[in-house]
Amino acid sequence: MSTAAAWIRGRIRGLVRPLTRKLAAKLIVPMASIIALVVGSLTWISYSMLEDMSFRSSMEGTASNLALVGKNLDKYMAEIEQLSLPQLQYDALMTAIQTEADDYAAKIYLDDYLRRLFYSRSDLEGVYLYLIASRKYYYISRQEPDVAVRVRADADGKIPATEWYAEALASKRNRFVQSLLVPSDPGYDVDTNAAYMAYHRVLRRLSDRKAEAVISFFFNPSAVSEIVKDIPLIPGEHVVYVNERNVPFYRDDAAFFDRMAIGGALGRTGATGAGGRFDWRSGGDRYLVVYDRNEASGWKLIKAIPYAEINRAAQTNRNVSLAIGLAFLLAALLLVALASGAITRPLKQLSQKMNRFGEGFFNVEVPVKGQDEIAHLANRFNMMVKRTNDLINERYKMKLAEKNAILKALEAEINPHFLYNALQAISTRALKSGDAAIADMVDALALTLRYCISGKDIVKLREELQHIENYLVLQKARFGDRLQVAYELEEEALDLSVPKLSVQSLVENAIKHALEKVSGRVTIVIRCERKDGGCVLSVADNGPGIPPDRLREIRQMLEAGWEDREGGSIGLQNLGTRLKLIYGEAARLEIRTDEAGTEMRIVLPDGEGRSDG
Repeated sequence: MSTAAAWIRGRIRGLVRPLTRKLAAKLIVPMASIIALVVGSLTWISYSMLEDMSFRSSMEGTASNLALVGKNLDKYMAEIEQLSLPQLQYDALMTAIQTEADDYAAKIYLDDYLRRLFYSRSDLEGVYLYLIASRKYYYISRQEPDVAVRVRADADGKIPATEWYAEALASKRNRFVQSLLVPSDPGYDVDTNAAYMAYHRVLRRLSDRKAEAVISFFFNPSAVSEIVKDIPLIPGEHVVYVNERNVPFYRDDAAFFDRMAIGGALGRTGATGAGGRFDWRSGGDRYLVVYDRNEASGWKLIKAIPYAEINRAAQTNRNVSLAIGLAFLLAALLLVALASGAITRPLKQLSQKMNRFGEGFFNVEVPVKGQDEIAHLANRFNMMVKRTNDLINERYKMKLAEKNAILKALEAEINPHFLYNALQAISTRALKSGDAAIADMVDALALTLRYCISGKDIVKLREELQHIENYLVLQKARFGDRLQVAYELEEEALDLSVPKLSVQSLVENAIKHALEKVSGRVTIVIRCERKDGGCVLSVADNGPGIPPDRLREIRQMLEAGWEDREGGSIGLQNLGTRLKLIYGEAARLEIRTDEAGTEMRIVLPDGEGRSDG
């Protein structure tokens, strides 16, 4: 065994050794491996993603479609239930039932009542009224050539012996829905090939709840088929509609329904919940079963989708990707083989100089000999070295300019948002009252705008708080006494230097997440304290707090910084970015929240936040 293994290793080395002696071969082998790996990986990734997308799309689209069609079927069943209830005619109907044996007018009333019911719906095959005491029934049916109301006796007691009769009398809802798609005795002479469902309603006396009659409606599948047609089906897909006992009232394929019943798929749809999905295997086929359940009645609309159909698009895409990848691989191998012949010995010297350049020695220079492509490359390399030295100096200056430009852009972005809120507050106050308080609001707005457009990036805390006072004049116009503000800071803290509009951003956020969410009074407390040699500015409120999901989103946006500008809380996002640009990573913006309220804190490092006077 060892001799055979050694022989195999020797043969492999013999085949590989000639390839490793030539530069062209050294380029072709790794490039081919990389291309094959990339093409294979991308093909597999795209296939997996498309397969997952196809599954999700099929599942979500089917669930939504079944929910919509299920509502239409529920409406259809509700209409049938309303049809079976006499409602305002109940007393007259019961009187006619009790007196029809001796009163000709009562018989005429029953004839007219059945005729009106029969012609009220196009999907009715027949209406039967069974009189329990006299053991006979009135009926009107499409099976009769003249469609007239007739009377028959039930001398042998065939109807009371049926299963549906006992179920209807025992039902608390005084009704029973019978499927004619499965073997069952309708009790009447009805064409079960034309009708798919019977709806039996027990009519009882109001005085003692004694059952006097049973009215039965036999429906053809035209209406239910029209509703179920809204469920798109491709070959291999199936849909069934069953009651809470999994008795079918619609099925597009009886044999497949039997497979679902025997294979346990119907039992897995459950007796509770609004709907769901599960995988089911039948023979060698795998299906995604999606169902929608009416929680009130327990009836379920079920659709079975073969996984082969769900994955068909993904498999086609995989095959096309493999074909394209193979063609690309062959073309790439040809191009690499052609290009590798032109790359020879002059590259060694250039490679050495490039290595020096990569190590940080920017004064290297390659001697240029000849006028071929390698010489041109060497000449360009020398130009690149010179340009790199120039760019290093230019880049340093550009970084400084870019930092200032970002700071200005962040400040400028706050102004339109604030201006909109301020104008909204003035408009609200003007609509509520026409008093002179509007003048104070306009003055406050003018001072606020002047402060916003001032060219300073860093201001004294007293200036920021004065700006907050002007800002609160506008906000109190909106919220009145509901907005309360308190200050907890010492006199010497007023000379601290802070980023302009920093405290205002926190106050604005507190109003948004606290005051705008409740109808009661909210108190906002502004604090400033020394901590660990640095400075901590905080704005706290006693509002309802920020929901955990929203708090998680805000913190993620703060971590993303200036690069991610989507979503809300742009003011806090801008403030966090400004703190990093001005003070570095040592500065940060913190948010703490619970049922007692929310606290937002600006932490400035040691040496920052102090008076610059």
